[in-house]
Amino acid sequence: MNDWPEGWSDDNRGPRYGRGSAGAQPEGARVMRQVRRGPAVPPGPRSAYGDPGPAAPPYGAGVPQQPSYVNGSGREEGAGYGDYDSGYNTGQVYGSPGGRGPGGPEGASTRAPRPAPNWRRRIKWTAITLATVLVVTSVATYFWADSKLRREVDLSTVIDRPGSGSGTNYLIVGSDSREGMSKEDEKKLHTGGAEGKRTDSMMILHVGDNGDTLISLPRDSDVVVPSYKGSTSGKVYPARGRHAKLNATYAEDGPTLLVRTIEANTGLHIDHYVEIGFQGFANIVDAVGGVEIDIDKGFKDKWSGADFEAGKQTLNGQQALAFVRTRHAFAASDLQRTKNQQKFLAALAHQVATPSTVLNPFKFYPTMGAGLDSLIVDKDMGLWDLASMFWAMKGVSGGDGTSMNMPISGSSGGNLVWDKAKVKTLVDQLNNDEKVTVSGN
Repeated sequence: MNDWPEGWSDDNRGPRYGRGSAGAQPEGARVMRQVRRGPAVPPGPRSAYGDPGPAAPPYGAGVPQQPSYVNGSGREEGAGYGDYDSGYNTGQVYGSPGGRGPGGPEGASTRAPRPAPNWRRRIKWTAITLATVLVVTSVATYFWADSKLRREVDLSTVIDRPGSGSGTNYLIVGSDSREGMSKEDEKKLHTGGAEGKRTDSMMILHVGDNGDTLISLPRDSDVVVPSYKGSTSGKVYPARGRHAKLNATYAEDGPTLLVRTIEANTGLHIDHYVEIGFQGFANIVDAVGGVEIDIDKGFKDKWSGADFEAGKQTLNGQQALAFVRTRHAFAASDLQRTKNQQKFLAALAHQVATPSTVLNPFKFYPTMGAGLDSLIVDKDMGLWDLASMFWAMKGVSGGDGTSMNMPISGSSGGNLVWDKAKVKTLVDQLNNDEKVTVSGN
């Protein structure tokens, strides 16, 4: 006897696949009502679980109607194996919106479209990052460079100084210091091995609003040695009216006596002092990759090691040092040497300021390091002062300023005598920051 309701007997359930089935085909997949692929079923009474019940009337005697098994084409499943569709072969997750299967078109992607990149946001953060890196690098470079400055000259010990004028006056000194040089270096650079140090070149650079002026002071200039305070003893030595070559005052008591002598013989206040030795000068030239210069007339000098032909050429550190030191090859030895020094320093400033040096860290930092390691400056000198001096020298080389020798009126005992009238006019114009009209030798 069969206790199943009439609609549930084996005879009425159609062919089955598997145990107890006489059919050779699998049963059609049962499709849940919420994901059925056939036409939507109208809402009906809710079941005990709150989901909509079937809209059709009860099926059989007290037995609720079973959901029909419908494939995607709307046909009853089980008719054949080819119509079998379990719903799993599509990769569809039941209950998910869109994609293939219920809720989305056949063949549509199950992944949401990727949003377009926000280029404005990306550009903004890239700019912020680059600006941050630039600021951090600049600050680090500033403190690194500032720590390398050798502030060894105390101008506050100079006595009886003239008043400051308009603009800023730098005293730039090239000494024959052999500091840090080996015997091999001395031989290579033709410097000799003399003890102590003397000045091979002296220049005053005036930086003002009405044009910058670079004035060379011949080392053989005849000057009166004034009273001064000893840099080591602290003792004040009175003036005795004695005459000496300008570079001899440096050899006697160093930078402070040199500054005191220049101020006393000119009336011009020196604001800052900068000195560089042989080795440092050659290192800077090599670090920048050499300096191109146009030599008007070839010359040789066995004392400095100079051997140059006329024309444009790039000088390395050794050649550059020979070029600025040579004086025995010229009739007007000291005056021609100061002109060569000005010419080369202008070319060096121009070379250092090129983008190929400033924007290339492999050149910029070695050049900065070589220069700062060998520079001796006054205690009040800052990096901004040094930069101002450098750009002024570059401006003079570019024709934006005046380059000249101190006016000379003659000689006495082998020393060059300054033209006092012209020197006074020159100093007045510099102190008042006026355009220089005086010409030098």
